[in-house]
Amino acid sequence: MKEPAGHSTFDYTMHDGAAPLRIQHHFVDQLGMAVNIQTWELPVGGTEGMHRHEGDQPLQEFYQVLSGHALMHLDGREIRLGPGDSALAPAGADHDLANDGDEPLRLITVWGPPATMDTTGFGSIERARAARREAGES
Repeated sequence: MKEPAGHSTFDYTMHDGAAPLRIQHHFVDQLGMAVNIQTWELPVGGTEGMHRHEGDQPLQEFYQVLSGHALMHLDGREIRLGPGDSALAPAGADHDLANDGDEPLRLITVWGPPATMDTTGFGSIERARAARREAGES
């Protein structure tokens, strides 16, 4: 299946954020995985709005910046993000994303319930773990 860039986009204000986000929600009703994948565009000064996902429907959120610059507030910390950078908001963590750059912020978000799955059979996970160890990460 193919979904063209910009397919079925809509403006939406989340979590009392500043300015609506332009959202493309990818493969609605077709994805077949326990995640949602979206492309977002936030105007200069736009924010997602501070929030958390816990309780009956805990969610984790992955963010990857495609273009522009962002400031993420995550459990009291400030994280600067630029093109190619990623951030993870664990379930229950207070978080917000703001476009503090001088151009629209474009990013991919993936969100869903916390879970694990065994992907060791593909081989790339072991290479990723080795690369993290080599970089001094645990």
